[in-house]
Amino acid sequence: MIQNEPEGAGAPGWRLSVFIALIGGFMAILDSSIVNIAIPKIMAEFTASTDQAEWVVTIYLLTLGVVVPISGWLGDRMGYSRLYTLALAMFTLGSALCGFSWSIESLAAFRVLQALGGGLLMPLMMSMIYRMVPRDRIGSAMGVFGIAIVAAPAIGPTLGGYLVEYLNWRLIFYVNVPVGIAGVILSMTKLTRFAPMPTGRFDTWGLVTSVVGLFALLLGLSEGASWGWTSEAVELLLFTSLMSLALFVYLELTQPDPLLDLRVFRYRAFTISMLLTVTVTVGLFAGVFYIPLFLQTVRGLGALQTGLILLPAALVSAVMMPISGRLYDGLGPTVPVVVGLAVLAAATYLFHDLSLVTPTAVIAGWMVLRSVGMGFAMMPIQTAGMTVIPTKLISRASAVSNIVQRVAGSFGLAALTAMMTSQQAVSQAQISAAATPGALATPWRLDAIAGLLSHGVQGVAQAGQAAAQLVAGIAAETAFVGAVDQIFVIAALAAAVGIVLALFLRAPRARRSGPVPGAPEL
Repeated sequence: MIQNEPEGAGAPGWRLSVFIALIGGFMAILDSSIVNIAIPKIMAEFTASTDQAEWVVTIYLLTLGVVVPISGWLGDRMGYSRLYTLALAMFTLGSALCGFSWSIESLAAFRVLQALGGGLLMPLMMSMIYRMVPRDRIGSAMGVFGIAIVAAPAIGPTLGGYLVEYLNWRLIFYVNVPVGIAGVILSMTKLTRFAPMPTGRFDTWGLVTSVVGLFALLLGLSEGASWGWTSEAVELLLFTSLMSLALFVYLELTQPDPLLDLRVFRYRAFTISMLLTVTVTVGLFAGVFYIPLFLQTVRGLGALQTGLILLPAALVSAVMMPISGRLYDGLGPTVPVVVGLAVLAAATYLFHDLSLVTPTAVIAGWMVLRSVGMGFAMMPIQTAGMTVIPTKLISRASAVSNIVQRVAGSFGLAALTAMMTSQQAVSQAQISAAATPGALATPWRLDAIAGLLSHGVQGVAQAGQAAAQLVAGIAAETAFVGAVDQIFVIAALAAAVGIVLALFLRAPRARRSGPVPGAPEL
């Protein structure tokens, strides 16, 4: 059925339309996490260096920074259903070409096309959901939407690990093709239609300053660890980003038709929800990045084993999101967000006891507990912020929300990694100075040390040298784990700060029909 911009009462057949919209969003987020697992295989097949391979991931992130700011304007201009179909088709075509790539350069180029579609899918999905779903059901709908946000990054390593380890890395891209084609067909035939809306003159300077600012910021944050945070290149990128984004803010606040309407921050609930999004994103990345890194580099587990350890947490997220949505519909945002952040803070703090001998079952249990807290908090935070936005500004607020999430994820990960690297260097020097093989031996290394000192190495001098190397390796791992422990303390504190912010989070009570009610401004 053709529907011109449904306003709050909900479009007919909105449940099917929400499901269709979720296809693209889930695929886009899944792809961003699944590719990381395949990087070593890609490097080996194309004989690529680490720096070259990093661009397969980095170029995707940078392209997202370019297209997300214009998603609102394009959606209003073309109509959301039409642009969604086009974006999903571009993402699917880009995925097929990535699987067909013949060099690291061609793969990076095709990732740009993939990101052009993928970058539009998330803000479009959120905008359509808020236009299609009745206000009294928005919490439940966003709970389902939350599965794509939280579960996909955790499922990605499991699926990617299996495909890479037992089949072929190209399948991580080809798997998108049949799902994408089905999604395109469904969106062309069943998705609720949205008529184009007046957009005004295109904000060219807003686009230029936002693209330059976000591109420089994301590139600087992505490469800071490898180039050096005090290197001239990184400092120049961050300075350029600061100047460009400052000019962008000025332009957007003084233009009648801004590319990104920053005036949405006048709505108190939206502003608080964005601040809470930053705190939750820091907690999210602390788990989905550092725990797989620990399991694979320190514990020596394979990609599939690591993914399987993370899978229960992903399944819990899938269960918790709809539950938190129903709680939002009945209780509002404050209770589920406060409870969720409290659980998240407590579960994250448990990881400060992570050690070389922590059983994997315990790690999996802690991750599940974190997912319970994340599932309670994530979608009520997003929903409370968006429900106060007038319908005509939903697309612009959705674009702002997605940019905040991207920047918070990149900045939070870069900042945490910088702190971890610094702490690790200090700890390793201290541990190495006082270390002995016996002091650092873990149960699975005792036999290795005994072998080196008995019959495995010929000669006392050789045995001593080999034992020293082993001790140095154990010292490095011990320092790494200690630094990771500190990272989780910081992430727990961020979640605890969020509890205070959540007490001020308010949203209008849902109504059976009618447009989105107004909201108090700052």
